[in-house]
Amino acid sequence: MTKLTWVWWNWNLVGDVRQMLLYGFMVNLFEAGTMIAILAGVVSYLVVIRRSSFAAHALGHLGFSGAAGAVLFAVNPFYGLLVATTASGTGIALLGPRASHRDVEIGTVLAFVLGLGLLFLAYYNGFATEAYSILFGQVVGILPYQLEYTFWTFLPTLAVAILLFRRLLFVSLDEEVATARGMHTTLLGVVFMLLIAVVISIAVTVIGVLLIFALTVTPGAIAVRLARRPLYAVTISVLVALFGMWAGSFIGFYESPEPTTFFIVAIMFAMYLVVRAVPALGKLRARLLRPSESTRPSDESASEVAPSSSAGRNAARSEPD
Repeated sequence: MTKLTWVWWNWNLVGDVRQMLLYGFMVNLFEAGTMIAILAGVVSYLVVIRRSSFAAHALGHLGFSGAAGAVLFAVNPFYGLLVATTASGTGIALLGPRASHRDVEIGTVLAFVLGLGLLFLAYYNGFATEAYSILFGQVVGILPYQLEYTFWTFLPTLAVAILLFRRLLFVSLDEEVATARGMHTTLLGVVFMLLIAVVISIAVTVIGVLLIFALTVTPGAIAVRLARRPLYAVTISVLVALFGMWAGSFIGFYESPEPTTFFIVAIMFAMYLVVRAVPALGKLRARLLRPSESTRPSDESASEVAPSSSAGRNAARSEPD
């Protein structure tokens, strides 16, 4: 049985952070994680509003098959991941309006492509370490070229998301009205799915495709419960993604050998539970403090008392002196 080694921080957060940032791989993790969290926070809100959670989750798994195919042909698996996610996302968007809701079609294609990825790995004779790391992430192994790839992907993707955010939000809220107003909903749908594909392709270095839900859905799911205005909701979504990424990376560094990815996912899941639980507890408290209906006079008893009292007064008046 493996013995766990717990290394606690000393609660001097400034000193702890300085000590952590002495390691180059942690600097790479925080730089890449910050860029990924910002993009994921923006896209996550649109994913939730558009109700495309399953489609976003499927793109991550489809990307794994692309990475496995790239490993088979001696190509960088991240390029295979990007090609697979962009091609799959474009195909889903071109299926037509509300294509992201077609869970049956997406699930069927997903099962086949995952089987194809398994076949690629079966044909590969070497150690597919890079392909397997895409499944769960490899936060301590972010190389400088991956950080540079993340940076040059982050800038144009964020620019596109900001420039087209209002239109993407409009299409996500009511696609039929957007079509009636002459907006290119199909093209915007393709752009939306490409944004998800790019976020997934750079986020798998940290979170892995199996846990990509934590970044592409959870921040937006929390934001829509805390704010109604889109600008506030997107801001909250980005802050949630940043906090989960930073706090999870910090705890994971001091709690080695436990995986950092687990702490990132666990923190976001805990925040989601709190957001869901607080309103429920408020409603329960209001019900408990509300007076019991059995202690209130019913309408029937009140109606019976009123006539009887009026009849008593009339009888008293009619009696002779």
